[in-house]
Amino acid sequence: MHLKSTRAALAAFLMVFAVAACSQSPEDAPDTSDATPEAEGANAEMEAAMAAFMAQRAELTRPDGPGAMAYEAICVDCHEGQVPKAPHRTMLELMSPEYVLRAMEDGVMQAEAEDLTAEQRRAVAEFITVKRLGQGDEQPLAMCEGDAANFDYDTPPAYAGWGLTPGNTRMMEGSNISKDTLPKLQLKWAFAYPESQRARSQPLAAGGAIYVGGHNGQIFALDGESGCVRWTYQASAEVRTGVVVESWEAGNTDAQPLAYFGDLLGSVYAVNAITGEEVWRDKPSDHPSATVTGTPSLFDGKLYVTLSSLEVTPAMFPDYECCTFRVSVLAYDAASGEKLWETFTIDEEPQLTRQNASGTDNYGPSGAPSWNSPAIDVERRQIYFGTGENYSSPATLTSDAIFAVDADTGAVKWTFQATPNDAWNQACGMENSDNCPEEDGPDFDFGASVTLATDTDGKDYVLGGQKSGVVHALDPDTGDLIWQTKVGRGGIQGGVHFGMATEGDKVLVPISDMPDGRTYDFPDSPGMYALDLKTGEFLWKHQNTDVCEGRLSCAPGVSAAVTMVPGLVFAGSMDGHMRVHDSNTGEILWDYDSTGTYATVSGAPANGGSFGGAVGPLAVGNMLYMNSGYGVYFHMPGNVLLAFEIAEDAPAAE
Repeated sequence: MHLKSTRAALAAFLMVFAVAACSQSPEDAPDTSDATPEAEGANAEMEAAMAAFMAQRAELTRPDGPGAMAYEAICVDCHEGQVPKAPHRTMLELMSPEYVLRAMEDGVMQAEAEDLTAEQRRAVAEFITVKRLGQGDEQPLAMCEGDAANFDYDTPPAYAGWGLTPGNTRMMEGSNISKDTLPKLQLKWAFAYPESQRARSQPLAAGGAIYVGGHNGQIFALDGESGCVRWTYQASAEVRTGVVVESWEAGNTDAQPLAYFGDLLGSVYAVNAITGEEVWRDKPSDHPSATVTGTPSLFDGKLYVTLSSLEVTPAMFPDYECCTFRVSVLAYDAASGEKLWETFTIDEEPQLTRQNASGTDNYGPSGAPSWNSPAIDVERRQIYFGTGENYSSPATLTSDAIFAVDADTGAVKWTFQATPNDAWNQACGMENSDNCPEEDGPDFDFGASVTLATDTDGKDYVLGGQKSGVVHALDPDTGDLIWQTKVGRGGIQGGVHFGMATEGDKVLVPISDMPDGRTYDFPDSPGMYALDLKTGEFLWKHQNTDVCEGRLSCAPGVSAAVTMVPGLVFAGSMDGHMRVHDSNTGEILWDYDSTGTYATVSGAPANGGSFGGAVGPLAVGNMLYMNSGYGVYFHMPGNVLLAFEIAEDAPAAE
């Protein structure tokens, strides 16, 4: 089933290079100057493919082309004019052309596109996404039949949500995977995400199903044993959050649990977990760059949602009026969707501050986005979340910060700012940097979710891992600093990227430290590390060996969120390897290379790639589920969900 292939990753890379090219300056590209002779051939193949793709990009985006002309005629005023709720073109480029075409023919853009011919609509879809229709290879779905299609009322959600525990400790108790059974894992089935180049929605198990979102905006309820599809729901855009499912009493066949998630365009959803039917949805912000990236958290009948924004990207254009988005966290009545409260990370609304060198109005303060899933403090009835940088000047005291908020009222209890004066957007470092704030970075978000952990003496800690490479431990009552430890070099794609884990008195810290064109005093430290929860001192260090051999979009760091079962930490790397470490020593006990091509339950092929995003493996009973593929921002693309099983009489997986 598992066919090793670098060409599969190459083919999928072509469909996502446009996003990386628009989002990264040339000096940010990974250094491949020391590639081995064997890798030089692969690099030459990659370079040729890139050249072909860039030629395709030039053809699709030429100003006199049919797509550009139709877009300018009916689309540009909304999608580049900061019209409320109309996503900026830079966000649309993250979608597949098939999805954009469906939106014009049968979806939300049908009325706006009714005067276009069928050929013009196809041209617009390719122009907006900078991809050819058909490159995504729409895969068929294997729909469930018989018992596999039935919801299992005897199995409520195995875990609380994205963080697996209310405090986001990322620990999976109750799994049968252990040091003894780990070598017996064997690939059981693979699922191909349709029209996708990345798989960044963390799976959740409930009712015998695996709930997960896709790049093409679909939510899938898959039978956990076979991988067939029970139902799908089509959201308005990519779902990169996980899905959280309401719990119920085991055996209650009258239960009607809801499943919650958010999408790329900033909508929040509740659907029936049994049928997939929509129950409620809301778009809490009308800003054209609003998005939801952190998985919503459930607690005591309330759904907590953090908002973020991709306004950091259009800010690179000097004629863009940067920046007007300020971020908030919201509480909904989970059953009805009624908004209960909203708290902003910046108190004041953005005001006109200057005109840039191109004569464009600039606004501030802005930004301080929250990319992460709130941690729940049941005892104190608080939620914790982290924020990122300001997008424009002036910098505020709440960027790159950790918040503690009253779960019932939304009142801010305390904030801790880790890096002051961090205002940055993607104009910084560009040839035309007119929209770059005077602070100019360093872009040290708390991208990873905050953790509430308890040591063996019963003391609580609020933990935040930052892109600076620093881990901070705070007092949950006051926000006072207890300790902080620099673990990694840090950077734009460095440090702690998407999520840590804890076990007893150990903090398990993944470090990305992907090259970003900058020079740092601290050495590159891609890999896994363990800190003492009480003191912040190192317990062990494991820097990953670079096995990329010069492959483009391959790096040794651990960008993805990590997960744990007792004694084991699962760490997926940007090189496509899932490494399982002994949590006491750091020793690698299992190493699975996910790159390659897979036969899937539908019969369609799927590709593995980098592990990235707020996605870690899910261990339930005898099963292990993990996504592979992170085709964005110079990472290897892929579109596969892999399901492993402890097989007593089978040979171990590779």
